[in-house]
Amino acid sequence: MTKISGIFAATMSVINPDLSLNIEKTINHAESLIDQGCHGTAIFGSTGQAQLISISEKINLLNKLSESKYKDKHLIGTGLNSLGETINLIKIASSLNFSKFLIMPPAYYKYGDTEVMEFYKKIIEAVPECKIILYNFEKLSGYKFSIKCVNELVKRFPDQIVGVKDSSYNLYENLKLNNFSIFPGSELKLLKGLELGCSGIITATCNVTAALSRKVYDDFFSGAKQLNNKKLCEVRAIFDKYNLISGLHTFCSQENEIYKNVLPPLSILNQSDQKNLIEALKNLNFTNKPPLAA
Repeated sequence: MTKISGIFAATMSVINPDLSLNIEKTINHAESLIDQGCHGTAIFGSTGQAQLISISEKINLLNKLSESKYKDKHLIGTGLNSLGETINLIKIASSLNFSKFLIMPPAYYKYGDTEVMEFYKKIIEAVPECKIILYNFEKLSGYKFSIKCVNELVKRFPDQIVGVKDSSYNLYENLKLNNFSIFPGSELKLLKGLELGCSGIITATCNVTAALSRKVYDDFFSGAKQLNNKKLCEVRAIFDKYNLISGLHTFCSQENEIYKNVLPPLSILNQSDQKNLIEALKNLNFTNKPPLAA
């Protein structure tokens, strides 16, 4: 399998006013990001509100996504605590010829490396053809992967454990594995990560920085002068002042009101924060229009 690399957006889910998932517009949103420069997207990551979306809606979206011309460019998240439901969703996705999955260990419960290895072992035993990108985000799951744990997982399952999204940032500078993809979870780490041998990024804010992030990525590999990285980092730093899901939906709703819809207990930004976000981005001359789902 070719090593996974490039700019990936942890893509947003588009929610209807009745709080159901708008499958067509969610797919359109993701694919517009690829048209803007992303090498692919991560569907049903945390930015996509995956933990709040029903399994039936996820299955319906996967069925529709399987017909897409870009189907090979999507990483599929599960967003499920249950091992059994995770396995079942992966089996369904695999039957639709999806093979690459972004999987975080379960949230809420306390556990360590040994238990995490057992969790992924059970998934791989059930679906040995799957390719897994580990999702390292202690803030959400309560667990942080150690370098030792990742090394051991790759040693045991070299054909299945193919990469990591590092949103805790304890791995990307020091983890060294051959033919293994490492993706920091922020544009702030993109250029440094590439210099260290990382594979690219998987980030929430690529929902609005797709073209800018791709330019930084391409300039690195072409050896061109980096003229866009400063602005890219400044945009990310502005969004980092807020809950990313709230900030992104607020920003995108300036062009399309459907983005105002998020699943409880999430919300868009209050009026004061919204004003500050929009003004800060305007002061950077950040004019990239968000993708339109409608």
